[in-house]
Amino acid sequence: MTWPKRLLLLPLLLFEPEWRVLAGRATLGRTFWVYGVLVSTGLALPFLLAREAGRADLQQILLIVFPAYATAILVAVWRCAEHAAAPWGVIARALTVAWALNTLLLLLFLQIELIELWAGGSAS
Repeated sequence: MTWPKRLLLLPLLLFEPEWRVLAGRATLGRTFWVYGVLVSTGLALPFLLAREAGRADLQQILLIVFPAYATAILVAVWRCAEHAAAPWGVIARALTVAWALNTLLLLLFLQIELIELWAGGSAS
């Protein structure tokens, strides 16, 4: 195998667990708790720190990154729920719908607050 082909295969090998999650071939528990809860919390922390520091520019970047990740993980949880034992698959899908609605509303209100801040208002 040539070096260029090996370099192309390297990301596939490094991120194989993530590809399994996105394809719905991982366990529901791991997908939900590790990639859904822990990583999402890890992504929220920089936003909170940027908000505390008054860094509206960084907050705006994170408000673009977070929905992309949230969309991917919501789809992954939905796919992994298909292979889960009853009643966990149904529960996970119901929580996924609630999670999606919560994420949309949260992002909407945070974006409105940033728009107000950019416009010179006094966002809290």
